[in-house]
Amino acid sequence: MTSLGVKIDHIATVRQARRAAEPDPVHAAVLAELGGADGISVHLRGDRRHIQDRDVEVLRQVVRTRLTLEMAATQEMVRMALTLKPDQVTLMPERWEEVTTEGGLDAVLNSVQLVSSVKTLQEAGVRVSLFVEPELEQVKEAHKLGAVAIEVNTAAWAGTTDERDREMAFRKVTDAARLGRKLGLRVHAGHGLTYGNVASIAVVDEISRLNIGHSIVARAILVGMEKAVREMADTVRSVAPGRV
Repeated sequence: MTSLGVKIDHIATVRQARRAAEPDPVHAAVLAELGGADGISVHLRGDRRHIQDRDVEVLRQVVRTRLTLEMAATQEMVRMALTLKPDQVTLMPERWEEVTTEGGLDAVLNSVQLVSSVKTLQEAGVRVSLFVEPELEQVKEAHKLGAVAIEVNTAAWAGTTDERDREMAFRKVTDAARLGRKLGLRVHAGHGLTYGNVASIAVVDEISRLNIGHSIVARAILVGMEKAVREMADTVRSVAPGRV
């Protein structure tokens, strides 16, 4: 069965808008798991714009499914991951001026830096995934670097309304996913996925997990976190039953 990872960064975004104590992303994680989430993801950014160190520390104790820490491959973040020991680390590109992650990690260009981080983390028992563009050379490099998984960036597919461009973008996602599985990688996907488009990606056999944040949090503001997650989980599983 295709699993659903829920990103709760933007619960913290609402909190940090007032530098208040609520809403607490830890509470959101508990409700997300009650709603059927198979995992919780948070992006601990260098500027701490939303998720804070305290959040990740408490989440490590509270999450009962799988905790994924998204982070840049910096010495600071590697040290943090080695201390926290999340179930998985997903290495991401990060720019101070971006509103949200704007693209996949260039594993080819940054291979020298990445190979050290991947090795250090996996020797400590932390599984490593790379968030990459749906490009075959990036998938191959992720495998070469020793990652056990990739997360394919679906933003280009999700963000276009032109039918031809959309078909081409979808083909790139599926080709990257198929190569990843052929190389023995676990293949996840995310970025720009919503209640309206997720079914089209959920049918791709090679993708075992979909990671979704903003759309779920936006829905949760109106109907509550548990219900919002349950609705997304039901949508994903209705079109991809019985797959691992």
